[in-house]
Amino acid sequence: MNGTGTHAVGTNAAVRAAVGGLIRDTLEVYRDDPAACALLRGYAERMGEPVRVALAGLAKSGKTTLLNAIVGEGIALEEARRHPHLVVWYRYGPAPRATAHSFSGQSRPLRLDRRDGRLVVDLGGPAAQEVERLVIEWPAEGLRSLTLIDTPGPASPPDPNPTRPLEPAGLPEPAAPGGLPFPPRVAAEADAVVYLMRHPREADLDHLRALRDAAAPGAGAANVLVVLSRADEIGAGRIGSLISAGACAEQYARGGALRDLALGVVPVAGLLARAARTLHREEFGALVQLAGLDRSARERLLLSADRFVRSDGPEDMDPDLRARLLERFGLFGIRLAAALIRGGTDRPLPLSRELARRSGLAGLLELISAGFVAQGSRLKACAVLDGIEALLRTRPRPGAIRLAESLERVRANAQDFPELRTAARVHGGRLPVEPWLAAEAGRLVGGGGDTPAERLGMAGGDASDGELRARALECLGRWRRAAANPLADRAALEDYRTVIRSCEAALALLAPAAGPDRVRVLLRPEPGTGPVQHAQHQRHPAQR
Repeated sequence: MNGTGTHAVGTNAAVRAAVGGLIRDTLEVYRDDPAACALLRGYAERMGEPVRVALAGLAKSGKTTLLNAIVGEGIALEEARRHPHLVVWYRYGPAPRATAHSFSGQSRPLRLDRRDGRLVVDLGGPAAQEVERLVIEWPAEGLRSLTLIDTPGPASPPDPNPTRPLEPAGLPEPAAPGGLPFPPRVAAEADAVVYLMRHPREADLDHLRALRDAAAPGAGAANVLVVLSRADEIGAGRIGSLISAGACAEQYARGGALRDLALGVVPVAGLLARAARTLHREEFGALVQLAGLDRSARERLLLSADRFVRSDGPEDMDPDLRARLLERFGLFGIRLAAALIRGGTDRPLPLSRELARRSGLAGLLELISAGFVAQGSRLKACAVLDGIEALLRTRPRPGAIRLAESLERVRANAQDFPELRTAARVHGGRLPVEPWLAAEAGRLVGGGGDTPAERLGMAGGDASDGELRARALECLGRWRRAAANPLADRAALEDYRTVIRSCEAALALLAPAAGPDRVRVLLRPEPGTGPVQHAQHQRHPAQR
């Protein structure tokens, strides 16, 4: 493959450079304002950091459990929930370290300890009320590419029917828009949000609407993922519970109340996900022992949680160990682990990986990687531009108008922001084309990487620039024909035009040096050759 095929199309790099220049210009105008300068320097640092993902949701929604599962270690500070104002950041560091940041701007180191396998920190008694943010640095691979923000959850309102089935048709209509699910400062500091819920309730929908309304211009719902955090409870803990939960999640995302409020909806059995990522040898041995029981004895033992922890279980299995298994895996996780072991997954590491996959965690991590980590520069640019705009509006001074004009030029010239919207619609299944075309659109707008080869679905091979140009022209023609459909609705047309501009950006990087050919490739309009169905019924390139 020649060089240009592996270069970034340019939108990410260009917008980073443009945002960096705007930050420098704004610093010059506000050089005598210490607070504004501190804010702007923070924006500059943020552009070079891993993506920041906030975990949000009502109290008891499972944020701490999911955080441990994502990181792969039990580092979440459970006692932090005793301080309803406290926000805890978890970021990568070469050695464990805790730092408390107060509302007054002061910071102080804290001691970290392990007690009963849990991470604990002493906030200092009465001084804890002065702590605005606690930063935990930890050498975990899961934190290299993202920073997790554990937020204090609003109290859960009483559920008028807590035993009702999880059915999209039964969703309540949201009330008037409510507030954010965390302190407003978190909305300004986080690049993306993973929102946890057992099932959509009015309070959850209100919070998601508030997140959408507070999103940076251009981001919309592209920076929010919804997790059904106790997905194993949907099927009463049966082996097929996650299949039922997946069907419900798909209905919520594609046709329910969550359709326009999130990038996607993912079912996760949080308890099992955490246990799978932190499986202990003693637990593995106990699960193997359970799997080896006579079928009738095993089924009787796993009939209910109460029966499992009673003393009439296996004589050589400590009742305390059974209680710990139940606390860590839940009945669903124990049943699933026993079934997998009987099916041949009888070694610790393969079992851990398969349990993590079956819990839904693997799918969530893939979405976080594709939707947040890979799009981190774009999400950060959206948030930083929004922050600079707020600064110019609330603290105007000579030169602010010029900066505001520069900011709007960055937004107008950046393909990143329309691509974010289109990527969100593709992930949500809202692009009205066949699945293979939707997948192509997702790639072309940068969902799988920013180089022409990645956008054109030809990464990892030895395609020449000429072959890449041919594929780009093929895609360009296909999406121009789609955009010529007179029956396409406005939202679809915007997406088609975004995909077209992404194709043109790739061609601009791949085009030969000859100027006239390059101009003709990019600017010559193609006549419409029929509605979008014409594009839909073409065969996929891989099928030819």
